[in-house]
Amino acid sequence: MMGESRTELLAWLNDLLQLGYTKVEQCGTGAAHCQIMDSIFRDVPLTKVKFDAKHEYEYVQNFKVLQGVFDKHKIEQAIPVERLIKCKFQDNLEFLQWVKKYWHQLYPGGDYDAVGRRRGQAVGASRGPSTSVPPRKTTSTSSVSKAGRVTTTTHRPPPRASTPTQNARSSFSHNQVDRSELENLQSEYQKMVAEMQQQVMEAKVAVDQVEKEREFYFAKLREIEVYVQSKLESGPNDDVVSVLNDVSQIMYKTEDGFEIPAEGAPEVEQETF
Repeated sequence: MMGESRTELLAWLNDLLQLGYTKVEQCGTGAAHCQIMDSIFRDVPLTKVKFDAKHEYEYVQNFKVLQGVFDKHKIEQAIPVERLIKCKFQDNLEFLQWVKKYWHQLYPGGDYDAVGRRRGQAVGASRGPSTSVPPRKTTSTSSVSKAGRVTTTTHRPPPRASTPTQNARSSFSHNQVDRSELENLQSEYQKMVAEMQQQVMEAKVAVDQVEKEREFYFAKLREIEVYVQSKLESGPNDDVVSVLNDVSQIMYKTEDGFEIPAEGAPEVEQETF
């Protein structure tokens, strides 16, 4: 499956989703991948997918939906979003090959109404009903020349020209929508950064607390060590010596594979996490 060609992959993709893709790079918007997963699980929130995405930040939004599907169904495959949204051939070809292999393993079978599931939204060049402007009617008149030849003159109505006001309204509306979506993405990004900074601060506080506790207990042990050595050197006392020897053995007991460094050897600073 992984070695399938571009032509085979596009034929499968177009047939499954009722599309008109001509290039593998068109999968870089993420919309097709979301609907492929929907054909398997039938639970992808396709209303959140921008099937007519034209900008990279819209592609990112689509891949966020796809990542949510991966997380929900515990799919461990990594999604190389940064490479896919550049719409390069090789990156999108390899990922589409993996997606098709996964689809073959889990597709439940039966018919899949791709156009209905995406509520008629077009993805690239759709195979669905044409939405182009119907052809203009033409009228013909015939006249007979002096030589007896019949000539036909075709009169076509002049094309309708859009007014500057209509163009301005359309451009303003599109820019307003793009600006609103960009502001939403920026707000979400800032929120994520703030959460990560909070997590870093909490981790630093935890590390500081662990280090303080380590120093505290190390000082206690050192104090016991000095006390025991002083008692052992102060003079014979069978009971006290026996107890101190037991304490000393416990303090210096080591596990298999651990060696006590020789006196005078430089201490190796342990990493703290």
